[in-house]
Amino acid sequence: MVEGLLEVTVDLANEKIQFTGTARSNPALTIDYVPPLGDGQGYMPLELLLISLASCSGSTIAVLLRKMRKNISGFKVNASGARRETHPTSFEKIFLEFILNSNDVSDSDMQKAIELSEKTYCPVWAMLKNNVEIFSEYKLIASQDGK
Repeated sequence: MVEGLLEVTVDLANEKIQFTGTARSNPALTIDYVPPLGDGQGYMPLELLLISLASCSGSTIAVLLRKMRKNISGFKVNASGARRETHPTSFEKIFLEFILNSNDVSDSDMQKAIELSEKTYCPVWAMLKNNVEIFSEYKLIASQDGK
């Protein structure tokens, strides 16, 4: 195997356009499209792209804040994308909302972590940012449990 090479497999699963996708030995994901092309029984490819961006940026932000010795008691990333009206109907804008529960993360900590995620550490963000406008915002919520 080539170092750094990631591999996935998708297999057509029905008479429409439903696929199952696997990577390594993880459980299969169902990829489908809304009717009439598909049956609406799985993730659409662009939804998986948003999940990839949200989880990549969220994980890098969490790691960076923990390296700053900050406590995180909850973290949620919402992602949405506005699609073009003409083909290819790719995203023209993506919106990220980071909602962090912590008793010791400051605005400057969060801004720094988001900036580092965007500019240095999140490979999905790096691949997308020159092709689509990505907007981010965050909310800090004081933890009730002291963490």
